[in-house]
Amino acid sequence: MPELRKLCEGAALLSLRNEDALDLAAALADDPPEGFLDAVPGARTLLLLYDPDVLDPARVDLSRRSRRPAARVVRLQACYDGADLDDVARELGVTREEVVRRHAEADHVVSFLGFAPGFAYMTGGFALPRLRTPRVRVPAGSLAVADGYTGIYPAATPGGWRLLGRVAARMFEPGANPPALLRPGDRVIFEPVGRLEEQPARTPVGSPSGPPLLRVLAPGAFTSVQGGPRYGLASSGVPAGGAMDVAALAAANHAAGNAPLAAALEITLAGPELEALQDVRVALGTEMQLLARGQRLRTGPVRRGVRAYLAVEGGLSQPLPGEPVRALGPGDTLHRASGPGPPGPRPPAAPLRWGEPLIEVRAHRGPQWDFFASPEDLFDREYRVSPSSDRRGLRLQGPALALARRSDIPPEGTAPGAVQVPGDGLPIVLGPDRPVTGGYAKIATVVPADFPLLAQARPGTAVRFVEQPWT
Repeated sequence: MPELRKLCEGAALLSLRNEDALDLAAALADDPPEGFLDAVPGARTLLLLYDPDVLDPARVDLSRRSRRPAARVVRLQACYDGADLDDVARELGVTREEVVRRHAEADHVVSFLGFAPGFAYMTGGFALPRLRTPRVRVPAGSLAVADGYTGIYPAATPGGWRLLGRVAARMFEPGANPPALLRPGDRVIFEPVGRLEEQPARTPVGSPSGPPLLRVLAPGAFTSVQGGPRYGLASSGVPAGGAMDVAALAAANHAAGNAPLAAALEITLAGPELEALQDVRVALGTEMQLLARGQRLRTGPVRRGVRAYLAVEGGLSQPLPGEPVRALGPGDTLHRASGPGPPGPRPPAAPLRWGEPLIEVRAHRGPQWDFFASPEDLFDREYRVSPSSDRRGLRLQGPALALARRSDIPPEGTAPGAVQVPGDGLPIVLGPDRPVTGGYAKIATVVPADFPLLAQARPGTAVRFVEQPWT
């Protein structure tokens, strides 16, 4: 039987071969036990996400297997003109032309999807480490290699892989069925070309929405539509996403008469100005009010913490899973949801304190605890929230944690609230838009009930981790 390690309430990690992880994930998706939310295959692991009030992962039949769809051969044109091609050639001791020949002739088989929606980890890369300093932005369609894998960046995103070239194929389209172009087991053949041809978009399925309710007149600092986490597409590299502070979202929805996880406006620092397109009841936090058609609402600055939630009676329609989180802009129209919000675990109770200069956050030891020279230092030090934090992760500033070995690991699923530590030794607490899989050591996992404290911590807030042992 595979080893099962509990990471936090609602997430557990299994150690098993990639093929077995894919087969078990397929079996759980075909016939999910009550309370099962999603499964994330990795290179040597399977991450289970579940409702801890309903499902005990120790009682799941881990011997289950299901037949996956037949593997396909997918041909992709590739233009080998990447920014790192010369560096890769020098490190391998060969010419540019030899790098292209070796890569194109290698056996590229999709092992799993992760990191970002549609990002496929394929065999046939070169055994080269990631860049010491990741790029802030890697263009969409970039063909890259690292740690023996080949990958294609589906969208513009930060990244540390070595860039060999580009492909024109769209690796992920939220409106298509299925949204990811590649799936595990597919064999990919790269055809070197001097010029890429634009690829047609696949047929979208559309996003249902109800009647228009509100128009954005001024967007505020960063306002987006967020509901509860939406599970089920982790195997395509899609994070569950959802509100940063699910407890505050649930409180606003309660005031509006909605289900706890209905989609609402997530307001960061300063809120939008809105115009009602029909009579509509809204709740800003827990304050309910009726807007008449044509009436304007100025939400103003967030008074406590970093984020506030504006719920609308009936909930809001939100983008398709896998679409990049986008800040609302002037003229955008908000529609009523056409159906119920997503199922999921019961939201935690709202924290009693926000905006304090020091917060204490409970955390369990993580799966790579022994990668660190003195891991207990995490619970003895004080960190501060960095201004560069976002929905993908809250970056912490402070004393670097000493590594006993390299931070790079075979990619594995990331749990909500995982405390990831890259090579610089500074912790990053992963948020709802985190990479589905990650290749850095994780020293701890924040208790889900305490994550709202981090979600509401302004830059400069002091953070101390408190060890939470399993009972």
